[in-house]
Amino acid sequence: MKKLLGVLAALSIWASGAAPLHAEAKTLDIYFVDVEGGAATLIVTPAGEAVLVDAGEPGQRDPGRIAHVAKDVAGLQQIDHCIVTHWHIDHVGGVPALAQLLPIQRYYDHGIPEALTNDVRAQDVAAYRELTKGQATVLKPGDEIALKPAAALPPLRLRVVAANGLVLGELPGASQTRRCDKGHVARADDPSDNCRSIALVLSCGDFRFFAGADLTWNTEHRLVCPENLVGKVDVFQVDHHGFDISNNPALVQALRPRVAIMNNGPRKGAAPKTFATLMASPGLEAVFQLHRNVRTGITENAPPEFVANDEPDCQGRFIKLAVDPKGKSYTVTVTGKGTSRTYPTW
Repeated sequence: MKKLLGVLAALSIWASGAAPLHAEAKTLDIYFVDVEGGAATLIVTPAGEAVLVDAGEPGQRDPGRIAHVAKDVAGLQQIDHCIVTHWHIDHVGGVPALAQLLPIQRYYDHGIPEALTNDVRAQDVAAYRELTKGQATVLKPGDEIALKPAAALPPLRLRVVAANGLVLGELPGASQTRRCDKGHVARADDPSDNCRSIALVLSCGDFRFFAGADLTWNTEHRLVCPENLVGKVDVFQVDHHGFDISNNPALVQALRPRVAIMNNGPRKGAAPKTFATLMASPGLEAVFQLHRNVRTGITENAPPEFVANDEPDCQGRFIKLAVDPKGKSYTVTVTGKGTSRTYPTW
């Protein structure tokens, strides 16, 4: 009799048009993995496709943490797209070791220069070149990475807005600085590979997310002045771990994020000037950090419940962002803290 009642109840739900629990639409998820001041951002689409932006440093810690989140938390069996934003050790170094833990299908970068700058380690580039066997795709501003659509859900778009020192609409050889009558004060040209970082905009319905990797001051300015080439975003992954040679106020104010998420370390990034720039941004409601900056005080860090890791010797807790299936809101969760906040899209 109990089994019969259960069958009748299920038929009643079906007949009423209510969706069974297992048919609930999947979300667009973004995991900010703690690689302790490096970078590793894992995007999992509603169709189950995985995009990893950077992979932290060489060794076991960073690739292990990424693989844990990918396999044990997100339930992935592979990385479909791996984007190396630039050639610094804390972004490209972990890629070869990660490939031993989890299959990676496609690789993307801004191009390997013929002559490496002093800030790029030859062994990291050589290991990546051997791994990809020359099959990596070189991304340019305006390129898009095609993502699989999910039925009845808003389309996804992942677009490159800066790469290899250029922003949308620029030709090779463009100057690092551009005249603009909006109070911008240029800095000296950046000779490092930071300014060549790949910057991305991810959109899903009304939701928009900007990830500029380690872009620095002058390139950030060219993205938004004299024309805002990015537009307003909901979430800003704070550039360059929160260093103040990046995070130009012109960029932050033009993006006008509601939420900022910082992939800093306990003693890396999260500069007081950057924190002040974020706090001064119109419309900003929250800053989340992967680490508490142990060099500064409570007023120059996010509230403790918005910080994933409090101590330098930590367990590598991550931050998760989930966009609702219609792209009208998103929820940020700090693992291990019980913090979960939901925000409407702009």
